[in-house]
Amino acid sequence: MFYNLVSCSLWPLFLVAGLIGSHIAFQSDAPLFWFNVVYLSIVMLIAIAERLMPYDREWLAPDGETFNNLAHTLLSKGAVQVCAAIGASLPMGIATLVQPLTHPQFDLWPQALPLTLQVVLGLIIAELGLYAAHRFAHENLFLWRFHALHHSVTRLWVVNTGRFHFIDSGFKIALSQIPLYLLGAPLPVFLWIGAVTAFIGILTHCNIDVKTGPLDLVFSTPRLHRWHHSRVVAEGNTNYGENLILWDQIFGTYFNPPRAPSTDIGITGRVAPGFFGQLVQPFSRKGARQILGKAPKPATAPPAPSDAIAADEASSSP
Repeated sequence: MFYNLVSCSLWPLFLVAGLIGSHIAFQSDAPLFWFNVVYLSIVMLIAIAERLMPYDREWLAPDGETFNNLAHTLLSKGAVQVCAAIGASLPMGIATLVQPLTHPQFDLWPQALPLTLQVVLGLIIAELGLYAAHRFAHENLFLWRFHALHHSVTRLWVVNTGRFHFIDSGFKIALSQIPLYLLGAPLPVFLWIGAVTAFIGILTHCNIDVKTGPLDLVFSTPRLHRWHHSRVVAEGNTNYGENLILWDQIFGTYFNPPRAPSTDIGITGRVAPGFFGQLVQPFSRKGARQILGKAPKPATAPPAPSDAIAADEASSSP
């Protein structure tokens, strides 16, 4: 009974704790610093919970990808997110100075709403862009060569949450943030969407035996995301939502059968073994074929000696 109680409580507790910590961080003089303190604290707590009550004990075994996971999180996805934050905040700062001098002003965003409702609205709009980018990445082979890096893992745990190619991350951020900027969403909305995405992301990939029940109908939960990582294409090409599962419900890609998600995850192809190799692999034809699981093209063989002699005799005959 105690185990079941903890299993049902952990996912919402971690999410609420992360959001409360984010609220405190955003009210401080150093919001980004304290947000990262809160974020890393929740990551460590999740990592401990993964050891105490794992969903799959085999996923606890090292897979040799921990360094690559961290490198992609910090240098690939992290760098793209920093650029996106600058791209979102810098134009807003300029607009704040320029807009009073220019007329008429375009402002389609409902600024009068309470911030909580603005964040919910922004999350729904951003989620449509995230859903579209994620689905395109699965259904388009060119985009899949970048997104496959995330799906190449054979175990899910908190550390490989940020394992994304920078092209993949940039595409998702562009489709989710540009509509909000064009609508005139204020910077706090961007900050809160980033916070929600950060905490749901680490929870979605966690290797904890959590029971989410009716939350599966609203949020992207570990159960739904484990189906999304399945090797079976019909199962993997579902549950594209990053935070909410709303657009999957609307567009018919929601998948949650009454059985435990498979732990057989991964891709049919293979990615390069090292961090820098994984970054450059999608840009070459050979690398793309490896990622897609296609056999290399056979090299053109030189003609056999007998064939060459026959060809010479044929060309010299009248």
